[in-house]
Amino acid sequence: MRHTKEERFQEHVLSKYQIYNSIFMTLPFDSITRTGVLLPLFQEVCEKGFAAQKNPSEIVASFFKQYRDNPPVKDQINLLFRFIQYIERQVVLFDAIEEATFTIINNMEGRGTLRNVKEEADDKNKKEALKSYLERFKVRTVLTAHPTQFYPGSVLGIITDLARSIEKNKLEELKLLLAQLGKTPFFKKTKPTPYDEAVSLIWYLEHVFYEAAFNIYDYIQNNIFEGQELENQVVNLGFWPGGDRDGNPFVTTEITLQVASRLRYTVLKNYHKDLRKLRRRITFEGVENLVIALEYKIARELSNSGKNTSLTAAEIKENLEEIKEVLIQKHQSLFLDQVTNLIGKVHLFGLYFASLDIRQDSRVHTHVMTSITESHPKLFSKTYSALSDTEKIHELSQLKGNVDPSSLDDEMAQKTLASIYAMKEIQTQNGEQACNRYIISNNGSVVNVLEAFAMIRLCDWEAPTVDVIPLFETVDDLQVADSVMETLYSNPEYKEHLERRGMRQSIMLGFSDGTKDGGYLMANWSIFTAKERLTTISRKYGVTALFFDGRGGPPARGGGKTHQFYASLGNTIEHEEVQLTIQGQTISSNFGTVNTCQYNMEQLISSGISNEVFRDEKNTLSEHDRNTMNRLAERSYEAYKDFKNHPKFLPYLEQMSTLKYYAKTNIGSRPSKRGKGSELVFSDLRAIPFVGSWSQLKQNVPGFYGVGIAIEDFLKEGQFDKVQSLYQNSTFFRTLLENSMMSLTKSFFPLTAYMKDDPEFGAFWTLIHDEFERTKSLLLKLTGYEELMEDSRAMRASIAVRERIVLPLLTIQQYALREIQRLKKEGGDPQLIETYEKMVTRSLFGNINASRNSA
Repeated sequence: MRHTKEERFQEHVLSKYQIYNSIFMTLPFDSITRTGVLLPLFQEVCEKGFAAQKNPSEIVASFFKQYRDNPPVKDQINLLFRFIQYIERQVVLFDAIEEATFTIINNMEGRGTLRNVKEEADDKNKKEALKSYLERFKVRTVLTAHPTQFYPGSVLGIITDLARSIEKNKLEELKLLLAQLGKTPFFKKTKPTPYDEAVSLIWYLEHVFYEAAFNIYDYIQNNIFEGQELENQVVNLGFWPGGDRDGNPFVTTEITLQVASRLRYTVLKNYHKDLRKLRRRITFEGVENLVIALEYKIARELSNSGKNTSLTAAEIKENLEEIKEVLIQKHQSLFLDQVTNLIGKVHLFGLYFASLDIRQDSRVHTHVMTSITESHPKLFSKTYSALSDTEKIHELSQLKGNVDPSSLDDEMAQKTLASIYAMKEIQTQNGEQACNRYIISNNGSVVNVLEAFAMIRLCDWEAPTVDVIPLFETVDDLQVADSVMETLYSNPEYKEHLERRGMRQSIMLGFSDGTKDGGYLMANWSIFTAKERLTTISRKYGVTALFFDGRGGPPARGGGKTHQFYASLGNTIEHEEVQLTIQGQTISSNFGTVNTCQYNMEQLISSGISNEVFRDEKNTLSEHDRNTMNRLAERSYEAYKDFKNHPKFLPYLEQMSTLKYYAKTNIGSRPSKRGKGSELVFSDLRAIPFVGSWSQLKQNVPGFYGVGIAIEDFLKEGQFDKVQSLYQNSTFFRTLLENSMMSLTKSFFPLTAYMKDDPEFGAFWTLIHDEFERTKSLLLKLTGYEELMEDSRAMRASIAVRERIVLPLLTIQQYALREIQRLKKEGGDPQLIETYEKMVTRSLFGNINASRNSA
């Protein structure tokens, strides 16, 4: 009898966690305070305390009274810090168990996998349609270093080894690894540099994506194309650390070049490993010397760290093809598959491994243009700031030349132009795909795009081999996106550029800042309708729009059930490529092992295929349902704007959440806000600490606020049946609500229920809590579920275990925040305040890592 996914979770994940956690808790790390014995007792006190409506301070006090006879404050603090350390490691243990059992819990040949896609195509007689689509369709996963989670490299290694030991039930080895885990530091004392972030992520490219991406390409070539050579790569990898300059002053030209060099070095290292294996097998006359010669070439490159050498991917491929030919002609094709595999890998990764994207804010580009006119006044008819938008469009379109960065007086302008010269250098060293995308964040106009385009051509690059990619983020920017692109498509110079780039235009849309700006429903609907309009206008001009989604981990930042989202888009949105950012916890949780990475990439590929090859016309919204969706989005937007404009909105985040502590975690090189001023301004606030702070409060506001209010309006007007019709007919709307249910499931209002009595913030907390209850109640009514996430029981069970693990951690965090407030009010000991602030900062890690998609 085949068990359900939830039953498999209970049997293979939960039971193993309980056994291995009990071993971990009895290991002798700390015989003095007996942390392993006391933590389960504290857990019980927390659960009973919140059930009895106690606040975190009362819960901590009752624990110390009941089990420790009220020790001195110093001893209490010491034990709470030890609890934090233990809980962080419990999260790692649970992660490792889920990784080890991934192939048991998930059906690796089931729905959404390539095998399933192939079988469906065979059954429906759509094999040729599938092959035709796979000759052009691509998935691009872009790894970004945004600070949502970084385990140190040593901890990543332990997780990998733990997962292997669990998989093979090696108990003694497991005990040693748990002991190592207990002694290994998690906390980073200094901020990582952008290069450090790049090295951390390159670990995933080297150990995970190298195999997973090739396995996918290999399966498609051998099983769908039946050995016929497939020119299309299908899988592209992108990379932001070292190239993303938006708001990060620590990304320099030198770091960009270093990262590109490290990417080249790492992929060559992987090729060298494969060649060493090949050399052990190919020991035949007339071909062994060819393998040795190629291995020597690559070894020489590696000894030079991959710098300043002439070896190209084409040359490696040519050498491998020669080896292949000799094996076929003279050695009965012995070990041919190993050579063919390496040829496939070189085809996929070249000498760049992943394309390094360059990104900068549009306001910086305007600043650069102003600086250029000051140093090179003859390039423009008058001062840049004095030009009208129409004049700017005309003059920017004509610009080209060779502006030396050192000829500019402004430092930011010098650095921005230097980044473009770096792109040219990287393309020369590693190939065009190594660095051929320039992204303009905060893009709201045609001028924004043409400033970047002109800037590139002023770097002695008249016909640049670069895709210029506008990023539309706010609700206002999304609404004008199609008119911006139509003006560009009509511009002769830009059209000429597009013709050189194959009439394909990448357009990025920002889910993170979109939700921060417009709320959950409006952000997602604005992006959906913007994509429809952009598809229509692009098709009109013979351009293929390629949509690049800036997604984070949680539903509030475009995460959640991502593959379901793509499968639900229908034919009104171009789907020649699926491009999305993968970041923070999402990298380790969804792409952290070869199995999880391959499974989730196959799900993304199948989402595109289901839209094109197995299209369901039901995904096309009727006018009736579209009108309902419009009304829901508008009403939720009004509610969210009122909420955002509430006088207590920013003070609540500043004073009652962990917002200001995000910058102290040292998990990212980028500052936590854009502006330099000390006062908190909403527009300067980055989406990650914004969404993450709500997650730490266990309120998850950006993932549901406004949804309940919008649906309730229909209910009051006797039109609930319209929402039901939309839910039944639209996979897109169902996916949105399922993701919102995930945000609700991860909320826990008893943690902060004490805030309802706060004289300043009580009414504001109640406002949030009321919308939580309203949304939960109406989503249950609409879906017919008895509890949230009823359709995803295994995922819900996993969330429940993780939330239980971190409950003591969150209790400690809230207790420390309350102590800081109390001591500041009473003029208490500054050193004690600083200690509690460290406690809050330390408590962030475990919760971020446990949530897997909290920010």
